[in-house]
Amino acid sequence: MILKNFSYNHVSLSQKFLLSLNNGIQTDTMARNLQDIYDSFAETYEDQRGLFDMSEIFETFYQSLEHEKGHLLDLGCGAGEPIPRLFIDNGWRVIGVDFSRRMLEMAAKFVPEMKTYLSDIRSIDFASGSFDAVTAVYSLFHIPRKDHRLLFNKTHTWLRPRGKFLFTYATEEYTGSPEFDGYKEFMGQKLYYSHTTPAKLYSELKTCGFETESAVYREIGGEVFLWVTAIVNK
Repeated sequence: MILKNFSYNHVSLSQKFLLSLNNGIQTDTMARNLQDIYDSFAETYEDQRGLFDMSEIFETFYQSLEHEKGHLLDLGCGAGEPIPRLFIDNGWRVIGVDFSRRMLEMAAKFVPEMKTYLSDIRSIDFASGSFDAVTAVYSLFHIPRKDHRLLFNKTHTWLRPRGKFLFTYATEEYTGSPEFDGYKEFMGQKLYYSHTTPAKLYSELKTCGFETESAVYREIGGEVFLWVTAIVNK
């Protein structure tokens, strides 16, 4: 199911984190700079609490899951709001991964029930079949697309049979190009985005053992992204 739903919703800034982008010395330098940017975003996060509502997205995904309670992994958890908080409030156990130390300090304050790891999401690893659901909200498209298959394969391994993966994906509607590797401005900062076409994305998910259950374009905070739910096909 591929729908275009341009309804306005606010989004938690804590979810829009970035990762290191290239190889070698440039990767290390950029990673440090990006961590600095999102550490600085954390300084203003508390002023923004309570202004953002992602309850509709959560409710749609949550209702599609086969278990009322389970184990969630949030890749790019930021300060733990809203997705981890909403799952925890519904009785789930949640692990969050983020590369911003300051964001994780905020998460310890606002969502102390969540276990967190300070890591690039490409480097973290978990045992096979550890989770019932995985989310990656506003994180995947900040990683070079050449690394997407690595994350898809890892996520497939981490999920239990019929587990689901919800993630946000950039497309031409946001970047202006069918495929993109470059920078766009966000809150006065030049941030890296990378994506292929939706058709190639769905093909890659299938290769990694996923079935694309839904793909919905949503306009949130004036930005249009593709929200994909993929289910483990096993």
